[in-house]
Amino acid sequence: MSEWIAIGALGVVAVGIPLGMMAVSALLRPSVPEQGKRATYESGEVPTGTARVQFNIQYYMVALLFLIFDVETVLIFPWTVIYRSALDQGVGLMTVLWPMLVFIGVLVVGLVWAWRNGAVKWVKSPLANRQKTERNA
Repeated sequence: MSEWIAIGALGVVAVGIPLGMMAVSALLRPSVPEQGKRATYESGEVPTGTARVQFNIQYYMVALLFLIFDVETVLIFPWTVIYRSALDQGVGLMTVLWPMLVFIGVLVVGLVWAWRNGAVKWVKSPLANRQKTERNA
């Protein structure tokens, strides 16, 4: 039963310290109501518009493809470490090589699929195309 008392005391301390700090802070801080304190601070600039900004989906696609192929390299490193020791122990070449070939094959199929669906093709914005044609003219 003494273990539960220690756990309860730890819980009370874990909740009591933050609540006590907030109470002391509320009592000691200066209270100067001002309209500027309630405004959103954006690096000294007055915020305009909404906080919702739409980004190009291709940034996310490139990030996801990077993660997939980055994880691939992380999974290939341990295999390369045990490859030679497995061959030294007498395991057959295809027994060691086959799982990695299947793994890389699945990733190549995924890359081909992403390439065909245009996930790695960067589409230029209409504004960039307009500026390019204005420079050339």
